[in-house]
Amino acid sequence: MRIALGQLESGTDIQANLAAIERFSAQAARDGAQLVAFPEYASYEKKVVDASFPAVAEPLDGPVGTALAGIARRHGVALVAGVVEASGDPERAYNTLAAFGPDGALLARYRKIHLFDAQGIGESRFIKPAPSAEPVVFGFGGVNFGLMTCYDLRFPELARALSDAGADVLLACSSWVPGEHKTRQWIALAQARAIENGLYVAGACQAPPVSVGHSLLVDPMGAVLTELGLEPSVAAADVSLERIAEVRRQFPMFRQRRLG
Repeated sequence: MRIALGQLESGTDIQANLAAIERFSAQAARDGAQLVAFPEYASYEKKVVDASFPAVAEPLDGPVGTALAGIARRHGVALVAGVVEASGDPERAYNTLAAFGPDGALLARYRKIHLFDAQGIGESRFIKPAPSAEPVVFGFGGVNFGLMTCYDLRFPELARALSDAGADVLLACSSWVPGEHKTRQWIALAQARAIENGLYVAGACQAPPVSVGHSLLVDPMGAVLTELGLEPSVAAADVSLERIAEVRRQFPMFRQRRLG
């Protein structure tokens, strides 16, 4: 299967963000991608999460979700993007990944588990954590995709739970906060999660200045198959179930691990 990574430079203009998602989805479809992944907070983003996030939050069947479903349908691709979802609490929203199929139907919803209360940022002040820590995996085109968001990448137990739930590809949709060593950590953690689980990691990231860019696809041996730079752009690459099986034959970690 061919998947695409759409690296955005999202801001507070929701319509402009949706227009960028539309353009990159069209390009991904022309490049033969069957699924395109966009970053965390693709529909609305600022340098620091604040009270405006719950203020713009919507249910997934609201205008933003409806627009994303329409983009997926128009271009015949599955589409995964980060949105600000209404939680029922006017002061805190959910940081949600929504996956739509080529028919516009909702395939999956993942609400971020690990909120970014680090580097002096308090995401949990305005964002609610997922009510459940259950892994979210959805199937599309014969491939199983596990969903995780940004800071989740630092928690190997979530990646392992997604792998145990059958994920072949981890979609790590992110707005990775810049800082000392942060780009190197982003790449290293994506490679580590791929290697230790024998699967692909697809990291779709926001571009600078809000994030570090460098969206990338890592194969089960940790090889970087494609990596974007600092500018908004889109790139497609292939994932192979045969490659996963081959690597897991070489390194049968799931049969060998001893826990408890």
